[in-house]
Amino acid sequence: MPAGFVQTYRAFAYNNAWANYRLLTACANLSQEDFEAERTGFFPSLQRTLNHIYVIDLFYVDALEGGWLGPQAWDNEVPCRTVAELKRAQAIADRRLIAICTGLTPELLNGIVRVNRDTSVQTERRDRLLMHLFQHQIHHRGQAHAMLSGTAVKPPQLDEFFSVAEAPLRAAEFAGLGWTEETVWDP
Repeated sequence: MPAGFVQTYRAFAYNNAWANYRLLTACANLSQEDFEAERTGFFPSLQRTLNHIYVIDLFYVDALEGGWLGPQAWDNEVPCRTVAELKRAQAIADRRLIAICTGLTPELLNGIVRVNRDTSVQTERRDRLLMHLFQHQIHHRGQAHAMLSGTAVKPPQLDEFFSVAEAPLRAAEFAGLGWTEETVWDP
């Protein structure tokens, strides 16, 4: 597998963290009542949807790190009651995922990850598990984005992937995250 694939996974991890940061920053403008309010979606509120993203991140990131947390990850479906709590917790999970992807090699991408499913052990190639995790996050962030559009808070743009021409537009957010364009694109 060419080294370029490794960079693609790193970029996906950074883009994922940036999208979470943007979405949770927007949600910080909601009242607690609006954050918890029932809405149309697979999970019935922004609070539950965004906590679901976080909980499943914990599940898979732990497995990717070689841990054995398994289904205990979702023992509490809403571990973060407020946006502020969730933003801090999600940022930690995102940094763990970035570290995993930064440490990838072509050999590791082809390696097998053991996922504790409690009653069984799922084995999956690391590259496929990462793509599954990224797709899961994108799917549920889209639902949260739609829910947010039903509030007074304008949803942030989440449909871009680090266009070179738009680097100046994200520079302040990258600085807030402690990144530069070089952080994302230079090995």
